[in-house]
Amino acid sequence: MICVAASGRSGVTLPIGPDARRGYAGLDDPYRVISSVKAALMTLLLLAGTGEARRLAHALAELGTDCLIWPDPAARLPGGWPLPTCSGELSDCIERHNVSAVLDATHPFASDISHSAANLCATKGAPYCLLLRPEWRAQPGDRWTTVVSEADAPAHIEAGSTVFLATGREGLIHFAGLKDCYIYCRQIGATDAPFPLPNGEYLIQQPPFPVEEEVALFRRLGIDWLVLRNAGSTRADTKLTAAGQLGIRVLMIARPTPPKAPRVHSVDEALAWVAAL
Repeated sequence: MICVAASGRSGVTLPIGPDARRGYAGLDDPYRVISSVKAALMTLLLLAGTGEARRLAHALAELGTDCLIWPDPAARLPGGWPLPTCSGELSDCIERHNVSAVLDATHPFASDISHSAANLCATKGAPYCLLLRPEWRAQPGDRWTTVVSEADAPAHIEAGSTVFLATGREGLIHFAGLKDCYIYCRQIGATDAPFPLPNGEYLIQQPPFPVEEEVALFRRLGIDWLVLRNAGSTRADTKLTAAGQLGIRVLMIARPTPPKAPRVHSVDEALAWVAAL
């Protein structure tokens, strides 16, 4: 059985030919080199925490691959996976299902999971590969300041600023010292918890967030600083485009160091890695 675990850049990149971009469903699809004999002899776990993980799951399901998915509990992903899922501790899942290879499609900031998975595979002697999407890069005219962690961000924000946090509610405590600022924190989906700071509020919104709507929102709120993590998602980069158009300063939180292990940067490359097992 093949199991896939999902979460949400330099390193080993597997070359793929032009045929690898033709899709996943056709009988002449190059990824069908995953033979039934090989599939019967290995168990691939897909760690899921990103949109790429869902695309991988659907592609592998279309191929008829018998897969198991481990959704990252912290990612709060919606259900409806096209393949069976495994819950509980990652190490227990690997042992319980006798996993022989792991494809890691967790979020770039879920580094604890990635390091743990890579170490478990090294101990077991099983192949491991990290799907790590490319980072965002500043464009000409952008006003970015890169910081190592969320805790380092407040030191760069001047008193009286209006701040837009796109880092989630978990890190709000780091901004408690900005008493002379007003802080907006985007929240995907409703929350019953009150805003933990006296000088701010949640913005309860649902994606997608088109550039023109982000521009209008930032103008209406009078945003001076945008704070976000370098997730690299193409679906979430509209706020960066809007900030660039308006000259808004950006505090970009750098990614944690990924494990020293083979990695790929796209769904196509990840499927090629699976095919080569």
